[in-house]
Amino acid sequence: MASVVELTYYPVKGCAGTSVGEALLTPAGLAHDRTFMVVGEEGVGRTQRRDPRLALIRPTISADGGRLTLHAPEFEALELRVDTASVRRKVELFGAVHQGIDQGDAAADWFSEVLRAPSRLVRVPPEHDRVTDGRIPGTSAYADSCALHVVSRTTLDLLDRKLAERGLPPLPMNRFRPNIVVDGWDEPHTEDRAHRLRIGDTELGYAKLALRCAVTLVDQGTGRRAGPEPLRTLAGYRRATGGGIAYGTKYAVLRTGRLSVGDTAHVTSWGESEL
Repeated sequence: MASVVELTYYPVKGCAGTSVGEALLTPAGLAHDRTFMVVGEEGVGRTQRRDPRLALIRPTISADGGRLTLHAPEFEALELRVDTASVRRKVELFGAVHQGIDQGDAAADWFSEVLRAPSRLVRVPPEHDRVTDGRIPGTSAYADSCALHVVSRTTLDLLDRKLAERGLPPLPMNRFRPNIVVDGWDEPHTEDRAHRLRIGDTELGYAKLALRCAVTLVDQGTGRRAGPEPLRTLAGYRRATGGGIAYGTKYAVLRTGRLSVGDTAHVTSWGESEL
């Protein structure tokens, strides 16, 4: 029987995640997931595509979301009182314009120093009403698209076998930065076909395949690009019909609630893979 073996949320888009034993699932995904984003001088969101050093930053956030603490190797930690009330400013994520609440000069100076580029930190406003795409629309904060990203252990096992055939070492799951990792499905990429999932007292609805980018090339422990893998190997067997390389699945939230590591992942509706 398939079950959840990892739950991870990423308080600051592009930065390290926080793994937990249980989490509240909101309409926008796991609580606190990607509620903050680092932007450049023009308000454009920074991601590991161009700023792989984001991976070195480990944010922690209080349960009520009121305090954010930032850690990075060789830098003094910075604790912030989260501002949800100040003037909104325009920010841009993949060409789409959203609103953000600037978190002040101390945060800006800290990120600018760590990333070696002028930066500021913004938080998604409480009234954020983004609509995400896919077969089932939903919402999210500053995630690339949908509320949740799910990958199975069996899916990673297949990739690792293919890497081994080329004489290459296995990759950790964090290269793919999922929110939920499921173990116990017999077939790799079962998540492609699991179109309704019930976990704990929550329900997820399939939105689309996750198309992969250069972030998967970044070693999450060092903040450095580590070569052509896994995209080179994935290109040999995971090219999507509409273009791109698909690995993992994006879901919208159909029912909120709590979910925990160890919860059974019940597939209540199956469909064909879009690959």
